[in-house]
Amino acid sequence: MLEKLHGKWNPGKKPPYPAMYSSVFGGIILDPAMMVIPMDDHMVHRGHGVFDTAIILDGYLYELDVHLDRFLRSASKARISSPFPRATLRSILIQLTVASKCKKGTLRYWLTAGPGDFLLSPAGCPTSAFYAVVIDEDFSQCKEGVKVITSSIPMKTPLFATSKNVNYLPNVLSKMEAEDNGAFASIWIDDEGYIAEGPNVNVAFITHDKELISPFFDKILSGCTARRLLELAPKLVEQGRLKSVRTANLTVEEAKGAAEMMYVGSTLPILPIITWDEKPIGDGTVGELTMALSDLLWEDMVAGPEPQ
Repeated sequence: MLEKLHGKWNPGKKPPYPAMYSSVFGGIILDPAMMVIPMDDHMVHRGHGVFDTAIILDGYLYELDVHLDRFLRSASKARISSPFPRATLRSILIQLTVASKCKKGTLRYWLTAGPGDFLLSPAGCPTSAFYAVVIDEDFSQCKEGVKVITSSIPMKTPLFATSKNVNYLPNVLSKMEAEDNGAFASIWIDDEGYIAEGPNVNVAFITHDKELISPFFDKILSGCTARRLLELAPKLVEQGRLKSVRTANLTVEEAKGAAEMMYVGSTLPILPIITWDEKPIGDGTVGELTMALSDLLWEDMVAGPEPQ
């Protein structure tokens, strides 16, 4: 079994997952072949788990605390109690990142109802579980625009959309549908006809009046990067480049009529959108203000102000 597991990884290449933590094992694992979780974990066979991320850039963790707070809010909605207090979770994640020696990548972590049995109720799972993985990956500012489509896959109801749980089948199908149509990803529209979000990213718009508008977060995931963007964007208002920054409901017609459009997410941090359902957004090129916002976020990630 071990030979088979080790055979999955090319011994001459740098492992893509340099370190993992498992509360089941009670420690940090450096061998990728041993980075496994029990089959009877309630997350595996029932989807009863939540997760979140943090960026590793220049050897620093960016926005760990806001992601960790959202992580615990998601766990509360999923009725999963943490096996450790928040301070211990935070300490484990920092120690894991140190052990990984990864200077650039992502840190992903999960809370689950834990292993126990294969029943629907988690009553047979004696304790919840905490897992985390460091993923060594390169990323940089996205400067090329992408195409998107309107998703025909039903989006999650607010209860599930507003927590970062592992039930991502709608998200996967939505992404696959976009790829089948030659697009990068898709856009969800809620049941009232307002713009919601992308399959694993938020979306934002710049109007012809130079207003930055992001959809309300009441029916979608409250993106940490999207919220940080709303905190940083007023700098462009002070410079006279933007008129205002706000959250609002946007109809499909209003959104498609925007001057600029973008995805907003942790590793992007901003991805310009230039075509939607085969029609150009604005003049069909990457917008100047979109890139200015991207610069703001990227500089914030590199500079790492104390609260972040």
